[in-house]
Amino acid sequence: MKTKAVRLYGKKDLRLETFELPSIKEDEILAKVVTDSLCMSSYKAASQGADHKRVPDDVAENPIIIGHEFAGVLVEVGAKWAHRFKAGDKFSIQPAINYPDGPVGILSAPGYSYRHIGGDATYVIIPNEVMAQDCLLPYKGEGFYPASLAEPLSCVIGAMHANYHLTPGSYVHKMEIVDGGNMAILAGVGPMGLAAINYVLHREDRKPGLCVVTDVDQARLDRAASLYTVEFAKSRGIDLRYINTRELPDPVASLRALTNGDGFNDVFVFAPVKPVVEQADALLGFDGCLNFFAGPSDPTFSAQFNFYNVHYAYTHVVGTSGGNNDDMVEALDMMSKGLDPAGLVTHIGGLNAVIDATCHLPEIPGGKKLIYTHIDMPLTAIADFAALGKEKPLFKVLAEICDRHQGLWSVEAEDYLLKNA
Repeated sequence: MKTKAVRLYGKKDLRLETFELPSIKEDEILAKVVTDSLCMSSYKAASQGADHKRVPDDVAENPIIIGHEFAGVLVEVGAKWAHRFKAGDKFSIQPAINYPDGPVGILSAPGYSYRHIGGDATYVIIPNEVMAQDCLLPYKGEGFYPASLAEPLSCVIGAMHANYHLTPGSYVHKMEIVDGGNMAILAGVGPMGLAAINYVLHREDRKPGLCVVTDVDQARLDRAASLYTVEFAKSRGIDLRYINTRELPDPVASLRALTNGDGFNDVFVFAPVKPVVEQADALLGFDGCLNFFAGPSDPTFSAQFNFYNVHYAYTHVVGTSGGNNDDMVEALDMMSKGLDPAGLVTHIGGLNAVIDATCHLPEIPGGKKLIYTHIDMPLTAIADFAALGKEKPLFKVLAEICDRHQGLWSVEAEDYLLKNA
């Protein structure tokens, strides 16, 4: 079986190549990838090469396939796993498999560490450890892009579950956000921030009473507010506020005033920016938890933290990177019950667009860049479909379909693209 894939050889050395996959072993599965959502983590891996903790040291001689937010269809199932999976099953993968015997040990992950599995490929071989760790997850919903976006959604689900609060007089930590509490999502209208807002508004078991989302880009704030409205949040019992902190003379004072001066129980930082981290610290209330979600590229990144408050106000900090299997299952379950992640997607492209898009991801505006690995198509903003449609019939129809879905990507648009591109 030949596959076409984007492989990493070293720092900023990505190559689109066609090569032969070996025959699968009895404990492996051959799969067809349909979609992969590009992630900033792939940009970091491409930028750092073998210096990245998940990338093998011998990547120059044994290149790995990049991409870890992918979904597709199983093609051939090895005998060991035939009792659990069958050809034709749709799947998603939890890439953070934590497998100690993988190519780079416990940090091994599809999209970073393996020669024959990664999202930016037409066909891949799923290794035994993925199934052994229950990281091959069935997807029974419509389309494929929701399953690709289950991985980023699982990351924000994991972040919410990882926050914790104290029990006075004991050493028992209460995991989770405070139900009915004050939450702030800072720098929160990028792709992952949008996923967090979407999750917060659709979650059934607990939710904040106040949710403040900040940024310094008014256009991005306006788009977020149009996707996840204040009115819908109110119907869910949440007071949702979108605030441009660039327009506030004293952002900390203004934001704390929304809590009657009490501060926030849960603060999530979605950009690795020193002033944002320090603002988050200043917003914490008694027993407040700061979740540093955004992973920095700079290994020396640091910011000031108020240790007077750590001692006397019991403030604390946690960092999360990725979700676990339970988070992925929760993400897929929520999607099957109506949570649509289409609002995260702003660009569509084919496998030929991956190298340039990955290497320049921080410079490309908008949200998630969704790749369909079996087509050739330049990375194209959904907002540009109509203009392109004046000369290209494919984009004309895609623009019409997206217009029927509030300007968003959809299963209908995906079906049309796969049949006609």
